[in-house]
Amino acid sequence: MLSKKLQKAFNDQINHEFSSSYLYLSMAAYALSQNLPGFAHWLKMQTAEEKGHAMKLYNYVAERGGRIELQALEQPPVEFSSPIALFEEVLKHERKITAFINKLYEAALDERDYASQVVLHWFIQEQVEEEAAASEILETLKMAGEKGHALIMMDRQLARRGQN
Repeated sequence: MLSKKLQKAFNDQINHEFSSSYLYLSMAAYALSQNLPGFAHWLKMQTAEEKGHAMKLYNYVAERGGRIELQALEQPPVEFSSPIALFEEVLKHERKITAFINKLYEAALDERDYASQVVLHWFIQEQVEEEAAASEILETLKMAGEKGHALIMMDRQLARRGQN
């Protein structure tokens, strides 16, 4: 059984993950509006991944006999000044999620909830991958610039996510 403190913390993280999914869907809509379907594809896949993270936590709370309490989602931003600004926001957001997961892990340590610690190890490693992917795309965008052939090639590359 989850403690009340951990139950609240897990419910908060479920909200953060669903909010992430919603944010990435808004970012995908922006990318489509900029005629960048590959960027939109990558972001829509990110949307699905974040929803999967939320459901993994949701199922864990249920398995531990906790009460799942879904919270309201805030409206995400709809405009970004450029593809670089978009991916700067992606990286910033992933770093914020990492901080939330670390805080949740600290709560599990405080509560001596070993099962939660094990589950959260997966999320900690996942965040390393999330930040690395966002950082790589951002740095490539900075090198390529935001206009011309390099951006088109990058858009096509991002369109291939999930096809490997």
